[in-house]
Amino acid sequence: NPLAEIANKRRVTSLGPGGLNRDTAQFEVRDVHATHYGRICPIETPEGQNIGLILNLASYSKVDDYGFIQTPYYAVEDGIVNYDKVHWMTAVQEYGFKFAQSSITVDDDNRIIDETITVRKDHEFLIVKPEEVDYIEVSSKQMTSIASSTIPFLENDDANRALMG
Repeated sequence: NPLAEIANKRRVTSLGPGGLNRDTAQFEVRDVHATHYGRICPIETPEGQNIGLILNLASYSKVDDYGFIQTPYYAVEDGIVNYDKVHWMTAVQEYGFKFAQSSITVDDDNRIIDETITVRKDHEFLIVKPEEVDYIEVSSKQMTSIASSTIPFLENDDANRALMG
């Protein structure tokens, strides 16, 4: 199964030498954290003792030379999206910036049309004007893993059903 093979190669874990022990890991370590957004899939994790300890990279994320997980964004300047260059950012690099979802509406000149935009800034959601947006996501599938992205209408599924695949 090609999908299972790809998913297996994009797996990350907190276990192993110098890492956590599945028997003593607390709930806080296993929970989804805001810094996982666009980097670690919030849906795909095994059941049982390994829940939250074995995770999968999100569809568009990659690991840099220093071992940090990065996710891609397009820059926005004065309400105009620059689709020419992709900016790869770690969770630490995101602090202080406003990130909009990829579903925003733009015109032929890449100017944001919507009067107000919901953005994510420092783990909070705000409503701002298009000129205040710093970056937008590259894709709406950026948040989930490759396997989870294949679930039709995932955003409309019951959470428990999505967890079953």
